[in-house]
Amino acid sequence: MSNNSSNTAKSETDLCTPDLHPMIRYIELHDRKNNVTEVEIPIPYGKIAGKWFGPKNVQPILCLHGWLDNCGTFDRLIPLLPSDVSFLAIDLPGHGHSSWIPDGMAYHQLDYVVLILQIMKEYKWDKVAIMAHSMGAIIGFMFTALFPEKVEFLIGIDALKPHSYYPGKFLLLAAPLLTKFIEADQRNREKTEPPSYTYEEMLEKMYDATFESVTKETAPFLLQRNIKPSKKFPGKYYFDRDNKVKYNNIPGWSDEVNWDLGKRVKVPQLTIKAQDSPYPGSWQGFKPMVEVLKEHNPLFQLEFVKASHHVHLTDPELIAPIITEFLRKYWVKRLDSLVSKL
Repeated sequence: MSNNSSNTAKSETDLCTPDLHPMIRYIELHDRKNNVTEVEIPIPYGKIAGKWFGPKNVQPILCLHGWLDNCGTFDRLIPLLPSDVSFLAIDLPGHGHSSWIPDGMAYHQLDYVVLILQIMKEYKWDKVAIMAHSMGAIIGFMFTALFPEKVEFLIGIDALKPHSYYPGKFLLLAAPLLTKFIEADQRNREKTEPPSYTYEEMLEKMYDATFESVTKETAPFLLQRNIKPSKKFPGKYYFDRDNKVKYNNIPGWSDEVNWDLGKRVKVPQLTIKAQDSPYPGSWQGFKPMVEVLKEHNPLFQLEFVKASHHVHLTDPELIAPIITEFLRKYWVKRLDSLVSKL
């Protein structure tokens, strides 16, 4: 593991590069204000990039973002949580500043479960605590169910379980998904610069793509690690994520398999459900899964908030007290020898 402290070491002059949009500079300053450290974790095909918040000699809570997002999704929530708790928010492969998987290879959400094991091995953790949003929360649920002895607790924001496939659904989706994956893989191989847009156009695209679950004021926190300045068109930017992640292989099985997974979760689990989420899939099979968890895990806690899918980014003050209370109940401070590594 190596530390790239570029965000914390930049001078004011560096941050005022004239060809960068003012919001990019603002978020760099936001990271400096919150003493964020950029971290790189080696993996077989490159690196996992991330942000470290809090003390460097305390084992952090691992934070996993949602589909097509990046670790910037936690930028507004973590500073509202207890300052003595450490957090490591990572960019999943193909997202943010992390490496892409090799050409010709597809993204599978179960591979992210393996990634958690790789991170634990790098840091020599016996157990991990997880805080995650959307797809990240699904990954956290799968990891906790498959390796319950390796998890201290799980916090999930507006997602609970893998998707359930019903008769006809998988056959309807699989072939088009694989066809689009091949097309995206070919675009990667062409090595040409993607279409570029002004920063304001990027904000509009992000706002529309999330079904307005982010605001135009908070979208820059996601854009920060998702875009690069165009070399062809000064003042414009392009999306810099692996085209293939849009067509990742989403795990899906029957409700009964999800219930079997849920029965294995015995650790403290906090699920925060956004009542105004625009994603109908987040409600699919939600109530039956909650009943399974309530029956088999006395440490399961469910909280509803009046907000949209990216509540942790748009309205972090709504859920920070809920998470803080949960942490004060279940978080255990574990000193680690991370100072020398960082």
